[in-house]
Amino acid sequence: MRRLLSLLIKAAVSVLLLYLSLRRVDLTNVGQRLSEIDLRWIALVVAGICIQVFLSAQRWREIVTACGTKLTSATALRYNFIGQFFSQVLPSTVGGDAARIWLVARGGAGWPAAIYSVLIDRVVGVAVLAIVVVACLPWTLNLIHDRIARVGLTAIGFGALGASLVFLALGASQLPVMERWWLTRHLATASRLAWRLCQTAAGARIAVLSFAIHFMTVAVAWCAAMAAHATIDIVQVLFLVLPVILIATVPVSIAGWGVRESAMVLAFGYAGLAESDGLIVSILYGIANLGVGAIGGIVWIASGYRWRSVKRMETDTQAHDPSA
Repeated sequence: MRRLLSLLIKAAVSVLLLYLSLRRVDLTNVGQRLSEIDLRWIALVVAGICIQVFLSAQRWREIVTACGTKLTSATALRYNFIGQFFSQVLPSTVGGDAARIWLVARGGAGWPAAIYSVLIDRVVGVAVLAIVVVACLPWTLNLIHDRIARVGLTAIGFGALGASLVFLALGASQLPVMERWWLTRHLATASRLAWRLCQTAAGARIAVLSFAIHFMTVAVAWCAAMAAHATIDIVQVLFLVLPVILIATVPVSIAGWGVRESAMVLAFGYAGLAESDGLIVSILYGIANLGVGAIGGIVWIASGYRWRSVKRMETDTQAHDPSA
C-alpha cells in the first residue's frame, strides 16, 4: 500500500509539473518543431547517452573494487544498462539503483558491498555535478537575472555540495554516536569507504570519469538542441542544463519527468531564451533516455532473467537496504 501511494504521488507530481510546463509554451509550435527533428542529431543524442552508461559502468566498477569485491568491465556495463532500464520503467518500485544492488549481491558480492558501492556511486555523481554547478555559478548568474531564481540556484548548488561533504565527514570523524543505530552504522561504513577511496589513485580516476559523464550530458543536451534547431550554444547549455539535471535528481517524480521539463523551461526563460526550446530539449533528452532504457530491457531479457525476478528483486533489496 505504501509503495502504491508513493507511485501515485510521484505520478501526480510528474503530471502536474508537465501540465504547468506545457501551459507556458505554444504547443502548436512545439508539435511542429518536433515533427521536423533532425534524426542525425538524435542518433548522436542516443550514442552520447550510451557513452555515459559506459563511463558510469567504469566508475562504478572502480567503486565496487574499493568495496572489496570484483566486477568485470563487461558485467558492470551490462548491469548499468539494466539499471538504466529500470530507472525509466519502474522508478518507484525497483529503480536502477535497486536493480544494480540486487544484481551485484546475487552475483556473489554480498549485500553490504552491493549497497555501499551503489550508494557511494550515487553520492559521487551528485557531488561532482554540484562541484561543476557551483564552479559555473558566476557565469550562470550572469545569464539569469531573476533574483529568486539566482538565490534558489545558489542554494541548490551549495546545498548538494554541502550534503556530499557531510556524508564524507561521517567517515572521517569516527563519531561514536554513528555506531549506535543500524542505519547510521551502515552510513558511517559507506562513508569510511568513500573517504578512503578519495585518498587513492582510484579516487582520481573516479573523479575524472565523473566529470566526463557530466560534460557528456552537456554534449547530449546540445545535440538535442541542434536536432530541434534551437538557438543556443554549448556554453549556455553548460551553464543552464547541469543545474536542471541536479534539480531532477530529487526523487519526487517518475524518472525525472515533469521536474526536468519545468526546470528546463524556467531556466531557458530566465536566461532570455525561448521557453519552447527548453521544453523540446528536455522532451528529446527524456525520450532518448527511454530509448537507451529499452536497450537495457533487451540486455535484461538476454541475460536470462525473467519478469518474476522483479518482485524478488524488490523484496530482497528492501530487506537489506539500510535506508529503507
